[in-house]
Order: sequence, then structure tokens, then C-alpha cells
Amino acid sequence: MSENVHPKSTSLAEFEKAANEKLPEFVRTYYSHPGEGGQTYRDNCRAFKRYRLVPRNLRDVYIRDTSVTVLGSKLNLPVAIAPTSIHKLGHPEAERATARGAASMNTAMVLSSWSHFSLEQVAAAAPRGVLWFYLLFYRDRGRMKRLLERAERAGYTAIVLTVDTPLFPFSLRRKPVVYPIQFSLPNIWLDDVAPGLPGSTEHDAYLKKIVKEAATWEDVKWVKNNTRLPIVLKGILSAEDARTAMDLGVSGIYVSNHGGREQDGVPATIDVLPDIVRAVGGEAEVYLDGGVRTGTDVLKALALGARCVFIGRPALWGLACNGAEGVQRVLQIMKDELSLAMARAGCAKISDIQPSLVVHQSYYGVPPMAKY
Repeated sequence: MSENVHPKSTSLAEFEKAANEKLPEFVRTYYSHPGEGGQTYRDNCRAFKRYRLVPRNLRDVYIRDTSVTVLGSKLNLPVAIAPTSIHKLGHPEAERATARGAASMNTAMVLSSWSHFSLEQVAAAAPRGVLWFYLLFYRDRGRMKRLLERAERAGYTAIVLTVDTPLFPFSLRRKPVVYPIQFSLPNIWLDDVAPGLPGSTEHDAYLKKIVKEAATWEDVKWVKNNTRLPIVLKGILSAEDARTAMDLGVSGIYVSNHGGREQDGVPATIDVLPDIVRAVGGEAEVYLDGGVRTGTDVLKALALGARCVFIGRPALWGLACNGAEGVQRVLQIMKDELSLAMARAGCAKISDIQPSLVVHQSYYGVPPMAKY
């Protein structure tokens, strides 16, 4: 299949289809893996349909402005790229291409610690990009301090801590994983040398020695006290955790259920978003990922209080189809769809998107959707 598949793709669904046709089975499975029974994975997308738009008419929406300010950075659209791992399975340029695609649309990207390129290499590939760094919790806080300093020097503007992964996948593997390509993890291995290949028994055993699983609020407090960058907590689903985070002074609450890849049976992110927004009370910005597939989804999330949404798998579909240009095209589709949805809802700018724009289907007595 030609790499230039993206010009014909006019929706994220078409990008998903094109990527799945191109990618080998191992990669398709790795990227789409829903975790356990897949209830949460499916519900993330379905949940958006449970919210209905109540548009306002006869407003001047001839010109729309989709720009938004997120942690002080002005983005051209309120759609950014979530941290995801092993981009090299989709494209040789991996995270460098993803970062270039995001920068070309002037939006943000969260670089995973499980990146194939160092945080400096990714920053150099997209010097004008807005980059955040997802930091792992380590047993050795000296390692964490070095990574925080590197992120600051390289121009990253926020630190993301994932809080919904008390156990990493390598801790649960019953047998080694053989990846179809060889790669390294330069944001995890610093001056030490990783034994064996990623996925091997030796590699996993060493990861278990250095990574701190079951991190606590004390670890979050330590990170906040050891960097000048704002802290964003990813994986918050409860109002209680959101309030605890506010007490610690974090700058962003990122509502996420890991795309349904972690604990199955947790609520869809759009369903818990209003509770989190109320708990935060304007003291921090609130973001969301999980199931965002259309511009209308973005509009609903913003109406319910999100400052910005993040996409994970869709960015990987674009990357697999055509590298940086594919990522750019995915984001352009999202921007165009959002702009059209805003016009139809009577919103000329992001600040026009208010909670009154959306109601839950139960308001109209609509019965629950079919079972999973």
C-alpha cells in the first residue's frame, strides 16, 4: 500500500481503516488492545452519543476561532496528542514525526518516557512545538531529578505524571514479548545499559528494579517540589482525587482511563468529566482523553468543562499512514470538524462553548443504549 493514503481520508474512521490495512497484525493488536473485556474501551466512544447538543441559532458564526490557551501556550485547536508508546511500530521516524505533525498544527504533544528517541531529539525535531514530558516514577529520585532537569533545558513546558498505573504491563507478563523491530528507550535508560531486548525476561526484570510501582501522593509532592514546570496528573477519575491534587497545587487534571487499557469497568471519561470539573472549581485546567473521534466529541467535552482534549490512537493511525503529514492531516480533520460543529451550535470562539450547550440524553427520557 502506498504511504500517501491520507489525502483520501476525510475522517478519523477512514484513517483507522487505512492504518489497519497497512499495519501488520502484531502492531494492530498492540495499538488497539482494549484490556480485559473491553467494556471501558467501547464505552469511551459510545458515551459521547449519550450527550445531546442544544444549539443556539441566528448568531454571527461566519468566522470561527478554534484557538485556546493551555498552561500559557496558545494552541490553534483544543486537540493535543496524548502520551503513547512505541511509535516506531507505526513509522520509522516514530515520535519525531508525531512531534512534527503536532507542531505543524501548533498544538501540543505529550512525549512518553517509552519513546524511541530521547526527549532532546524529539524537541530538536519540532523546535517550535509545544511539548510536555510524561515522567515515570523511579525508585531512585536522582534519576527523576536528572530527567526533570533535562526536560526543562530542552524546552518542555509541563510534566505529566500518570497516576492510574499502579502496576506496569511488564510486571504482569507471563512470557516474553518479541517485538517485530529492535528499539531502545533512551528516556528510561540513562547512563545504565539495558540488559536484553525490550520485552525480554532480562529487560523486564531490570525495569522492575528501577521503576517505582504503586506511587503515592508523596511522590507527586516530591516531583512538584523539584521542578519549575507545571505538573499535570493523568488518570484522574474521582472527585476526591481531584481535590487532593488541588491541595497539592497541581496545574492540570487530565481525566483519563488509559483508553480502556488498564482497569476494565471504570466509567467513560466524558461521564465523569462534569464531577471532576466541579471538584476542581477552576483552580486548575481540566483535560480529557478517551473515545474522542469527531469534532462534535470535542465540542461536547469543552461544553462539559474540558480546556483541551487529547487523542492517542488516532494520532498513531495518522502516523502509520504517512508519518508527520498523516498526523497533521488527522489534526486538521479534527480542527475542521470542530469549526463546523461550532458554527452549527452557534459558537464563534471557544469561550462561546458553554455548559448549556449539552444535556444528557436522560433529560429527554431516552432509554439507555444497548448492552455491551
